[in-house]
Amino acid sequence: MPVQRRGIVKTAEGSSIEKKIKRGNALRQGSGWKKPIVGTVAVSLFIIAGGLGWLYVSQDEFVTEVFVRQDEFLDGTKFVQVPCSEDYENFKRFKGCTPQRCGRAVTDAVISREEAGRMLRLAESGLALGGSDGGASILDLHSGALSMGKQFVNIYRYFPDEVKDIFSEEDFELYRSLRQRIQEEIARTFGLDASRLYLTKPTFFSRMNNTDAKTIHDEYWHPHIDKVTYGSFDYTSLLYLSDYGVDFGGGRFVFMDGSHNRTVEPRAGRVSFFSSGSENLHRVEKVSWGTRFAITVSFTCDPTHAISDPTLT
Repeated sequence: MPVQRRGIVKTAEGSSIEKKIKRGNALRQGSGWKKPIVGTVAVSLFIIAGGLGWLYVSQDEFVTEVFVRQDEFLDGTKFVQVPCSEDYENFKRFKGCTPQRCGRAVTDAVISREEAGRMLRLAESGLALGGSDGGASILDLHSGALSMGKQFVNIYRYFPDEVKDIFSEEDFELYRSLRQRIQEEIARTFGLDASRLYLTKPTFFSRMNNTDAKTIHDEYWHPHIDKVTYGSFDYTSLLYLSDYGVDFGGGRFVFMDGSHNRTVEPRAGRVSFFSSGSENLHRVEKVSWGTRFAITVSFTCDPTHAISDPTLT
């Protein structure tokens, strides 16, 4: 397997991002900050949501533009192509799948608000069995990982009876259907064969509110790069289950492009997806009020990193 070197996109904008990251890292190192040791899949699940603060850049230097507003409905897919980073060169390439056309997209036409509402009820029920002491909680139906206080438990082992009461096979069938539709839309938008894409971990529900962070895992707002954090990631998607400005404030998804931020305002049923490399450095704003629900669904081109859809049996 090739050495997994980490790179930042070599463009004018990429150089600007790299300088900010290096400057932030130097400040972090000077302050004695230490990167935590992450020893299990469960503990590392929220790296993708928050990056654990591995990449620190000044937010004050950025101009913010809205990429998609909450109150607009996209009956198609809004796609913006950006130059691919070198990240993908550091991993085994898969013909017909590894990103060669990179970018980010948003659509409201793949998942209905009613379907998102059903997933929201599933998320609320599952997360009600536990939840983080801080402002960020996760529920992974694949591994069973559920936030519980300052750690994680396996929902299928700790709550076997409750799981059967609150989840149904119909819920899991809908979950699988939504995943498949998202996968097909990613393939269509990026010009891929959908059968060459594989679901990968972590894929999970998230619940975010304005409770003060109790551990580093609650700090979901730091900038990060999915391909750097998880080498298996090639395409990342988010299905939003609640509405920005209605159910919560703050919590917008932010693409960080050089001197500009470009935000996606969550809307129930909205799907945002993008190639996972340094070309799509991003973060989530801190939630200022209310509760933000979403599902992160991640895909790989490498079949050795594939995971199966969750089942109740």
